[in-house]
Amino acid sequence: MKVFISADIEGTCGIVNWAETDRSTPMDYTPFQKQMTREVRAACDGALAAGADALLVRDAHDSARNLEPGGLPECARILRGWTGDPLSMMSGLDKDSYDAVLFTGYHAWASSGGNPLSHTMNLMNEYVTLNGVRMSEFMMNAYTAGYYGVPVVFLSGDKALCGFAKELIPGITTVPVNEGLGGGSISMHPDVAVRAIREGAERAVRNAKNCVVPMPDRFEMAIRFREHRNAYSRSFYPGARLEGEKNVVFASDDWFEMLRFARFVLSN
Repeated sequence: MKVFISADIEGTCGIVNWAETDRSTPMDYTPFQKQMTREVRAACDGALAAGADALLVRDAHDSARNLEPGGLPECARILRGWTGDPLSMMSGLDKDSYDAVLFTGYHAWASSGGNPLSHTMNLMNEYVTLNGVRMSEFMMNAYTAGYYGVPVVFLSGDKALCGFAKELIPGITTVPVNEGLGGGSISMHPDVAVRAIREGAERAVRNAKNCVVPMPDRFEMAIRFREHRNAYSRSFYPGARLEGEKNVVFASDDWFEMLRFARFVLSN
């Protein structure tokens, strides 16, 4: 059994400030880099206990150079850096090789109160909707897994996102390690989070057959930019349109075309 893990940081246990996510502020960042690595290691260990025999870990935050590779199991491979392809945080996934997808350290969607660092891909947009629903990075990446026919079995992060994940994929196992409270966050102890992620990942991988992602027949993405000039310039993407002053809208029946749009319009 081969497992794919996509790891972000803003949903890592205890994080509450941007400085804690940024390599340029090492006094704040380093403790949470270590916790991010511990949580990914816990997910790996759980997957291995459930029968996985191969792991690919996708470092999916900022520069994609966050995880400490030596902190992962020896059987794990790690994809660091940005490849530039439309899969982005899911680069390396394909339809033939993987049996389950796990997400660690993920956070709520832009404009959500579920995490003081809530955003969707960058800070240039106020929010993004997909088929009328506020879209998180988890939602986008879960549909990428669904596009390739790989079950999404596990998520750790904030309580708001975990609640949404249960609505999208009822069989998914979630571990909410944080709960947003205005500009703050209430978190469990980091050691408790690690144990819960390890146990949850093991249950999740054993339950993979019940975690197929329901794929819509058609997709429409709308990005609400903070500034008109950014919306205007991106509205020239082929097939996109500008609605009002700040909304760029694109629709397709093909999820990969939506990813291509997001790669060139939603990215910084």
